[in-house]
Amino acid sequence: MSNSEDKPPKRDVESPATDTPTPAVETGTGFGVAPITRIWRREDMLNRGSLALRGLALLFSLLAFIIMASNKHGDWKIFDKYEEYRYLLAIAMLSTLYTAGQTLRHVHELSTRKQMLEKRTSAMVDFFGDQIVAYLLVSSCSSAVPLTNRMREGADNIFTDSSAAAISMGFFAFISLALSALISGYKLSTQSYI
Repeated sequence: MSNSEDKPPKRDVESPATDTPTPAVETGTGFGVAPITRIWRREDMLNRGSLALRGLALLFSLLAFIIMASNKHGDWKIFDKYEEYRYLLAIAMLSTLYTAGQTLRHVHELSTRKQMLEKRTSAMVDFFGDQIVAYLLVSSCSSAVPLTNRMREGADNIFTDSSAAAISMGFFAFISLALSALISGYKLSTQSYI
């Protein structure tokens, strides 16, 4: 007798003798524990990535706010005298508050494994909030850049350097929130409507 006769034939879906389905692991149909754990890992990775991006946005927004708020060097070198810089400061403050709230919510949800909001509502708040704040950040930065460039043509000093630094931090916050909005959009699109 050869080895091939000793082994029972492989069953694909049903056993002809018992008419019962074989285990999912044996059939390779994709049902079982492995696909579920892959989904959980992907969701966990997306949640952690979103948290990291919001943390970066919080850091950059806070830096933009602090740098612009402290940009007072006397005479014409005071940020209050320029509408564009006041706008940048206001949006940096708004972005700091939004990202701080979102970061705290995500840390709470990751640590307790309990949702503060319904999953679909949370995904919508994340997506639309990230998009709105990201748009406001890029708008405020783009309004402050021409003013800073004109000032730098006349004199390059600590005031213009601080302004440029605040604009850069605002732009980095925009990039972080734009990437976070991509993740939020993916999460929103994969939500079931049932």
